[in-house]
Amino acid sequence: MAIVPLPRRPFDPSDASGAVTRDVPGDDACDAVRQWYENELGWATVPGTPVHLLTGLRFDVLDVPVEAGVAALRHLGPVPGPGSPVALRGGRMLLLVAAGGAEELPGLLAWLDWGGLDLDLTAVGTGGHMAAPAPPGGAERLGGACGEAGSQGAAAWLRPPEPGCEVEPSLPSMSALGGGGGAPDLVRVVDTVATHCHRVRLRRASTGPSESQPLAFS
Repeated sequence: MAIVPLPRRPFDPSDASGAVTRDVPGDDACDAVRQWYENELGWATVPGTPVHLLTGLRFDVLDVPVEAGVAALRHLGPVPGPGSPVALRGGRMLLLVAAGGAEELPGLLAWLDWGGLDLDLTAVGTGGHMAAPAPPGGAERLGGACGEAGSQGAAAWLRPPEPGCEVEPSLPSMSALGGGGGAPDLVRVVDTVATHCHRVRLRRASTGPSESQPLAFS
């Protein structure tokens, strides 16, 4: 799936989704976080606080248990990063994939013989959103904490996006199937994540919930 670059300034998501991004008055810290995402990355945000990022335009999200996500990233090695952002929120890991990946997920799982199993693996795409982690360095450097930032279970970047760098070419995509381009193969990423989601559920079913593995990878 080809990714068409969108303009960085100004960025108007209403052209693609009908949503309108606007500043939220009365919360300077959230305004600063919102502006960081919109101006530095060109990502659309959802009106309101705390700040949420609109999915389906620049990226989609795979939402997996953190234990399965850690194991999958270890297995994948340099894929899907380090250029592919990864976030944590509570006991979940959020892996950014190319826009359109959420729509591909059900078909991919069925094709990979994972269809019909309860993997605790979901995707968020067009019309959805994810909580915006504090920008690298913390929301405090932008003038204070915004919404849930700093609270237990708040969204946080494990592999943050880099301002000034195009994120889309590094995201797992269907267009990478067969080795073309520089993006990781979405099929491999989904199969690996699904495998570890299944292993986690089997382990928890037989032994009960276990503590998440330490995030010992780069």
